Amino acid sequence: MANLKDVAKQAGLSVNTVSRVLNNRGYISDKTKEKVYRVMKEMNYQPNEMARALFRKKSNMIGLIIPAISHPFFAELTAYLEYYADLKGYKLLLCNSNRNVSKEVDYIEMLKKNQVDAIIMGSAVLDVQHYLHLGLPIVSFDRVISEDIPVVTSDNLEGGRLAARLLTGKGCRHTVYIQRGIDGPQHHFMLAGLRRQGYEEEMKRAGLTPLYLQLEVEEGSYTGGDTAIAAYLQEHPEIDGVFASSDVIAAEAIHACNLLDKEIPSAMRIVGYDDVQLASMISPRLSTVRQPIQEMSEAIMELAAQQIEGQAVTMVNTFPVTAVERGTT
Repeated sequence: MANLKDVAKQAGLSVNTVSRVLNNRGYISDKTKEKVYRVMKEMNYQPNEMARALFRKKSNMIGLIIPAISHPFFAELTAYLEYYADLKGYKLLLCNSNRNVSKEVDYIEMLKKNQVDAIIMGSAVLDVQHYLHLGLPIVSFDRVISEDIPVVTSDNLEGGRLAARLLTGKGCRHTVYIQRGIDGPQHHFMLAGLRRQGYEEEMKRAGLTPLYLQLEVEEGSYTGGDTAIAAYLQEHPEIDGVFASSDVIAAEAIHACNLLDKEIPSAMRIVGYDDVQLASMISPRLSTVRQPIQEMSEAIMELAAQQIEGQAVTMVNTFPVTAVERGTT
């Protein structure tokens, strides 16, 4: 297998010159660059990326930690992040935490050893301490870590209000907010919790009593809530509206209504949150609060790149949301 010295000898250049070409360091003529790349191709030489990263002190890799790639929202988010990372010359290292604290800590150590240039934190694990003092640029999604770490989020408070208004505007008087996994001593760090606050404010403003259902979370699982929702609706037959904190939960609510033979939207109206592709594919098509996943992903990657380059960044980046009405309301 050819090495750097072999390439330099074949090209008739010094090892230092070839190294400068590979690391884009200093002025090198286009003719010299073309010669080096031609010889590399002829000799099937593959540069050692880790060695180059050590030399440049830059790996062109960004770590992404998310709770579950199987979740439709995080699948779409990851796809957009990979797209915008590639445009900026970066590769993503995907870490699927499955909401496991020890696994997330292991991933952080792995990312440090691989000398990633930045970390994007999209995990829902309720412990932020292991992200502090990493000495790496970090961008947080939908979660406050510290005042020194930028966060990208949607206007969750307004999203809750929009969902409540959509339901009450359709005549719903007994509605329930259903969420999963936003609980515990550090739940206030999770900005998605503001959806509940917005819903509650709007319901009380309308003179109505907000109801709540907290679904249990199993490690790595974001499904299985339909039976719990069905049981709750049986216990509360007066409920005529559901605001689900995600489109996935809204889909489970639709299934629960099917189990109970509750017609949608005549007997039950349902609003989700996210507007992932799933929302337009299920039947009836889901009314939801849309957060702009693509625009948010672009902003996340821009914030990461700016920090890597040592630029100042905006710490709180909030994107507007819109209500999208479809068949479930």
